[in-house]
Amino acid sequence: MKTRSVLKAGALLAATATVVLTGASGAAAAPAPLAGMRVLLSNDDSMQAARPDGADGVGLYDLRKRLCAAGADVVVVAPWAYMSGASGAVTTGGTVSAQRRTVMPDGYRQDCAGAPSGGAVFGLCRGASPCTAASPSATPADTVKFALRGGLGHLVGWRDEPDVVVTGINSGPNVSSAINDSGTVGAAIAALDSEVPAVAFSGMVGDGLVVGRKTYEAAAGFGARLLTQLRQRDLLSPRFALNVNYPDAARGKASRVSWTSMGTGPLGVATFAPVDADTFTLGLGLCPADRYCLPETKRDSDTEAIRRGEVSITPITADRTLPGRDADRVRAAVIGGRLPG
Repeated sequence: MKTRSVLKAGALLAATATVVLTGASGAAAAPAPLAGMRVLLSNDDSMQAARPDGADGVGLYDLRKRLCAAGADVVVVAPWAYMSGASGAVTTGGTVSAQRRTVMPDGYRQDCAGAPSGGAVFGLCRGASPCTAASPSATPADTVKFALRGGLGHLVGWRDEPDVVVTGINSGPNVSSAINDSGTVGAAIAALDSEVPAVAFSGMVGDGLVVGRKTYEAAAGFGARLLTQLRQRDLLSPRFALNVNYPDAARGKASRVSWTSMGTGPLGVATFAPVDADTFTLGLGLCPADRYCLPETKRDSDTEAIRRGEVSITPITADRTLPGRDADRVRAAVIGGRLPG
């Protein structure tokens, strides 16, 4: 186990509150607050950023821009193609290829030119090089596992692991049950598997169920300030990741930062509409109107925080062991021999 500080909820909440207040006041940040920090950046929307609505990775480039501006050395290893909803899925055989991007999207071409690694961007596809439009993509978790298990050393010469893995900014919120489906969160959990701290970022949708450009930009600025605070206070830890959801910036500035738990009431649920006897069309039902939506039962839920226009920060862990009385009762029955063998 690597020696790292234990992340404390109270200290982190104080740090993130300071982030918002500092950003709102316009106070000048210290020069290059992330200088010397190595960041692996990934997502689940791809590294393409070619769609007009930006849903295929423009948030990744906004975050890359702000992290490099803060002095970080950022390397992107992201899915070659759109892999939203991949959760923690991994590829278990065959080959993968890391395709380096030589021309960045318009508006992002010189963002990391002064960084030690030059802001290198790689898309990871399955199959032999080069990746093409027909190449199947590696999963979000694949990209992080590949990068941390020799990929970064081979591609950019990093001998040591990065200081942090950052994922996002996702094109849509990852709250409540959507956390279980999220490739953005799945990639962050993959970092914990290698004992590397991780932070996942997502943006709330606005009109047309699309994340607006202002939201991506505001979330990226918040992300750079958050990482600065966590680094300065030695609060990054591999024990759990942070799942950050930023509200729709079209509604105004984030009202506050809330330390939240994973909610029970989702923002939307998958729907399956029959076309014929054997075929169904997948869609999205919005909550709370859809019949399959579950009610919110937690006062500190991420779902309600993002609806109120707050930044939601939820600690998440790869350890799925259930603590508490319910587990203790089953344990007593198992150990006591009261269950059939």
